Amino acid sequence: MPNIKSAMKRVKVIKVKTLQNQIVKTTLKTAIKKFENAVIEGDIEKANAAFKFAVKKIDQAVAKGILHKNTAARKKSQLTRKLASLSA
Repeated sequence: MPNIKSAMKRVKVIKVKTLQNQIVKTTLKTAIKKFENAVIEGDIEKANAAFKFAVKKIDQAVAKGILHKNTAARKKSQLTRKLASLSA
């Protein structure tokens, strides 16, 4: 446990920010899973809606600094390829 007042505050702040980051990560993973399930089912309309939502969540994660921009680009590319293979 820290003894200095500022260090104690940092512990509290880090705990809160960790929870916020965790929320963003789990919603991102859920969005990607919903898209992949829609692709497996073969439902194009559902997959399109899930794709838009997943891309939005990826962009939000990048804006918050949770994902690196290259990682986000790779994930979006993978999702786009899956969507294209479904519609082809």
